[in-house]
Amino acid sequence: MHARDNAAKSETSGTDDPGPSGEGRFVSPAVAAAPVVLRTSVFDADDLRRALTRIAHEIVERNHGAAHVVLVGLYTRGVALSQRLAAAIESFEGVRVPVGALDVSFYRDDIGLRPVVPLGPTEVPDVSGMVVVLVDDVLFTGRTARAALDALLELGRPRAVQLAVLVDRGHRELPLRADFVGKNLPTRAVEDVRVRLSEVDAGDDGVELWGPPEGVS
Repeated sequence: MHARDNAAKSETSGTDDPGPSGEGRFVSPAVAAAPVVLRTSVFDADDLRRALTRIAHEIVERNHGAAHVVLVGLYTRGVALSQRLAAAIESFEGVRVPVGALDVSFYRDDIGLRPVVPLGPTEVPDVSGMVVVLVDDVLFTGRTARAALDALLELGRPRAVQLAVLVDRGHRELPLRADFVGKNLPTRAVEDVRVRLSEVDAGDDGVELWGPPEGVS
């Protein structure tokens, strides 16, 4: 999961979830310095809204309601997504789900390979005995999701932890999977998933896939 993304990862960091710059890009080191072109538009604003609405319904259905659910967004775009999910759940369930924000910068396994850049304050409601849904924009290698679990469990003992992501692009390096997915998007390691949210980025919501020009691998 995650929204710490970067287009220029340290060469020593290896293929990984995006780093802590929060640019809304999910890219492997191989493509970080190479010229890229737009391959396809994955979601426009309406597609993104529909995907989040579906995820909101799935969260409520799986947990037999929303009374014991807490949404915790991962900086940067996961925070905005968690707030949208809470609003969607309230619109059809009549329950205002608590929402928190989690910065996993100091829990990543690449500390020492690149500078640690805090992304925002961790503000998480009481999670003891609750079902916590971690929310992120793109699931890539799984290392940010692992860091989020470590950070969350220092704050309490939830009854269960689930993961919701807007896009799962594959290339997992850890045995983790998302419980709720807006779009499973097969990608190559040299491609770049870019997420835009109006709360964070200029312009309309959207998800795009970028990569090297045709004939360049």
